[in-house]
Amino acid sequence: MTPRKTWDEIKRQRPDTPARRRGYEKAGRSIRLAMEIHDLREKRGLTQKELAERLGTTQSAIARLEAGNIAPSLPTLDKVAAALGVELVVSFVDLNERIAG
Repeated sequence: MTPRKTWDEIKRQRPDTPARRRGYEKAGRSIRLAMEIHDLREKRGLTQKELAERLGTTQSAIARLEAGNIAPSLPTLDKVAAALGVELVVSFVDLNERIAG
């Protein structure tokens, strides 16, 4: 039986391409967003179930959102922001300026 490879071994075998970097960046955005929602919910002293009730959804949907397993739509993020009493701010960043800066 072949031993399982570690995640680091798998990543090293993948070619470093722009498409791969974009994929990692997209996954990173989902995780950062999920962590921010989780942190805000906890700061407000809400359980996942309580946030779900405010949004008219289920606790399991909130768990998936906080795990970064889904890419929520802007309307969903607006609802989450309203339920948490925060403002949703979306912006574009010029990648050329970010790389140069």
